[in-house]
Amino acid sequence: MPILQVIILALVQGITEFLPISSTAHLALAPWLFGWQDAGLTFDIALHVGTLVAVLMFFYRDWLQIIAHGFGISFGADTQLKQNPKLLWYLAIASIPIGVVGFLVKEQAEEWRNPFLIGGMMIVIGLVIWVVDRADSGRKNMGAITIADSLAIGVAQALAVVPGTSRSGVTIAAALFRNIDRPSAARFSFLLSTPAIAGAAASALHHLIKQGGIPEDMRVPFAVGIAVSGISGCIVIAFFLKYLQRHSLRCFVYYRVIFGIIMIALALFRRPAG
Repeated sequence: MPILQVIILALVQGITEFLPISSTAHLALAPWLFGWQDAGLTFDIALHVGTLVAVLMFFYRDWLQIIAHGFGISFGADTQLKQNPKLLWYLAIASIPIGVVGFLVKEQAEEWRNPFLIGGMMIVIGLVIWVVDRADSGRKNMGAITIADSLAIGVAQALAVVPGTSRSGVTIAAALFRNIDRPSAARFSFLLSTPAIAGAAASALHHLIKQGGIPEDMRVPFAVGIAVSGISGCIVIAFFLKYLQRHSLRCFVYYRVIFGIIMIALALFRRPAG
């Protein structure tokens, strides 16, 4: 696998996984446009691991404080997290829907990756984000998130098994619908993604080990993919959280709708690479 292809796909993953624009859609379009073959299971796992590295790098202090508070231990300086000592258990409960749905439809979901569905979901979820973002009624921060909020966001995350939905997009939309402010919506979304990404990566790694491990010719691409997607993902998280302190999600709505229309149009006139 050419290193240039590895770097481009890893950058696509790192940038789009944490913005509400669907990494699946972009990873499907890039090989299609460039005429690349499917990168395969091994590289897909590298991207999952890189994504996990990004959220753990950025939120490790949050996780230490959340876990400590969950077990009644006073730790950490974040005021909002101190106000919500049950957040660990809320995140655990919110992770159940994606675990159940992922287990039930894992095989079928792989067959859903067609440009018409992906493009359609880009548009539909984009319009949903537009509706809830326009309301701009967010009054709750991380300290005020309830178990009902967590369940609603967790159910929304389960929709991310449909390609083109965007895990961050649909969970942020659900959080906004629950009157959570934009920065807290994104922060909770990223924290909630950690168990889901970890579970998916662990399952895929187990499957890879059963098949004999990482092929020798994929070891360098595997390492580069993890590093590039992890570092770029961490940078994007920092940017996005700061961006939401002063801006709406409107530009991402426009991007999703335009991207979805282009993808559907390309599907009508151009066949993807085999």
